[in-house]
Amino acid sequence: MNKAKLVESMAKITKLPKSTCKDCLEAFITSVGGSLKGNKPVVLTGFGTFTVMKRKSRVGVNPATGKKMQIPAKKVPKFRAGKALKALVK
Repeated sequence: MNKAKLVESMAKITKLPKSTCKDCLEAFITSVGGSLKGNKPVVLTGFGTFTVMKRKSRVGVNPATGKKMQIPAKKVPKFRAGKALKALVK
């Protein structure tokens, strides 16, 4: 499901206009991104938790040349599904 299909589904469930649902989805994405940028987790009970994970630097191999290269350390977003979401998917 892409963003457009998600907005369509939200509009169908809530019986609100698609434009309103799109604005709500954009606000959600912006809020989660802002919180993660500030290194604060977002916990949605029953759905899951968005956090920031730190990856260490490591040595990788360029597949085109076979040369070893250093991959720098970085922060990446991580999502862990909650109990209710896991049960729903089962």
